[in-house]
Amino acid sequence: MSDAHLTERQLVEGPEPVELTAEPIRLSTHDPAGSSPPKGPASRRRRIALTVALVVGLAGAAALGTAGWRIAREKDVRLGTPDRVAGLTRDDSDRARSTADYLRSGFAADIELDRSIGTVYRDPADEKRAVLFFGGTTLLWQPERDLDSLFGLMADETGRVTDLRGVPAGRYGGVMKCGRTSGDGGDFAVCGWADHGSVAMGMFANRSVDESADLFRQIRDGVQTRG
Repeated sequence: MSDAHLTERQLVEGPEPVELTAEPIRLSTHDPAGSSPPKGPASRRRRIALTVALVVGLAGAAALGTAGWRIAREKDVRLGTPDRVAGLTRDDSDRARSTADYLRSGFAADIELDRSIGTVYRDPADEKRAVLFFGGTTLLWQPERDLDSLFGLMADETGRVTDLRGVPAGRYGGVMKCGRTSGDGGDFAVCGWADHGSVAMGMFANRSVDESADLFRQIRDGVQTRG
């Protein structure tokens, strides 16, 4: 028997032949040239990270600009010891001069200064309420840190400074702090200020901390100039 009828049936029942053309075969309906791939969580995280970095960078630049402006404004300072200041009179007696020189020398040994001063002011209304004032000028990058260091050094010499707290610094700005300490002459209120161009301290006999803080601001207004 001939197999011709089997061959004919296979050809008839098989799938339609595939026609090959020169055009590329498209496997999906997505058009790569006409749209972007979907943006997932990773893309959003990158955008958020870039935004945060930009904001932080701008804030940092603003902070540096503010700090630079403050340093430029405060760095050129002069301190003097006028005959009279804040209702007090400079004491030019030998004993007062010796005390002032001792304070100035000790202060200058603790911090590198371009110029240092020291003097004693007496209160005409009460000889027991003298004020010991000493300080100097230099460029300070971190005024509060340097002032805290000086309070620590004072504690080594006179005893621990207690109740130390920040007080308003007045029109010249910077930082000012006051507390109490004890010395050979008894208990004293002690105040200090620091800005980017100067640092100074005062010891106040027989005065409260609040009264001393107010008097120290007045002294600063009378002894400090800028520009």
